Amino acid sequence: MQVQIQGTTMPVLNVQLDPNESVFSESGELSWMTASIQMATHTQMGGGGGLFGVLKRVAGGGSIFMTEYRALQYPGVVSFATKVPGHIVPVEVGPGQEYLVHRHGFLCATPQVTIGLGFQQSLGAGIFGGNGFLLQRVGGMGTAWLELSGELIRKDLAPGEVLRVHPGHVGAFQASVGFQIMTVPGIKNMIFGGDGIFLAVLQGPGTVWLQTLPISRLAHQISEYLPQQQVQQTMGAGAGGALLGGIVGSILGGDQ
Repeated sequence: MQVQIQGTTMPVLNVQLDPNESVFSESGELSWMTASIQMATHTQMGGGGGLFGVLKRVAGGGSIFMTEYRALQYPGVVSFATKVPGHIVPVEVGPGQEYLVHRHGFLCATPQVTIGLGFQQSLGAGIFGGNGFLLQRVGGMGTAWLELSGELIRKDLAPGEVLRVHPGHVGAFQASVGFQIMTVPGIKNMIFGGDGIFLAVLQGPGTVWLQTLPISRLAHQISEYLPQQQVQQTMGAGAGGALLGGIVGSILGGDQ
């Protein structure tokens, strides 16, 4: 297997597979592939795990179906492009070397990598599309490629070192890093600070990858240019109605 990350602003991952080699991704991630690559869509990929494994993956923000891309008699290439401007990050996964990734961050992986729920917390209606804050856990054995949006900032935290981050900017981190959600101190900071009411607290040791362009923040900026009725319908979906979504959005900036 040979891998090339091509491009800058909107990079693409090109994976060259020898006969009988494979990678898998969530359904809908494929960009292009050569004729020698065979696709096979399953519910159980990434180390298996049966129905329980599927449920854990879905709970972590993943899809029910995973697609395997395998070279048959001849070598072939399968490519995965980023959906927004950003970076593709390869990580080696193994015992004691797992990662937590934001719910849109998994791009693809080698067959024995597993995807499941890493962290889930409800942060109120209207935040993160009404689904709460989710992190996927990437484990098993092999190589995984992560998609992080915007510029990429890497922080290597020493034991006990603490970093407080706007939740949307949390791209990925090693499982050795402690993680929790806290509210911003002070009622005035919550309502008038303009930075939301929650912070992610990460404590070392371990590596943290921060992304400068959270997808939720990008969506919020684009919403200013959409027809008002469409914006209200989007805010109201799954958030208790347009009125509640509008109130929450105005307080939180809509970009948690």
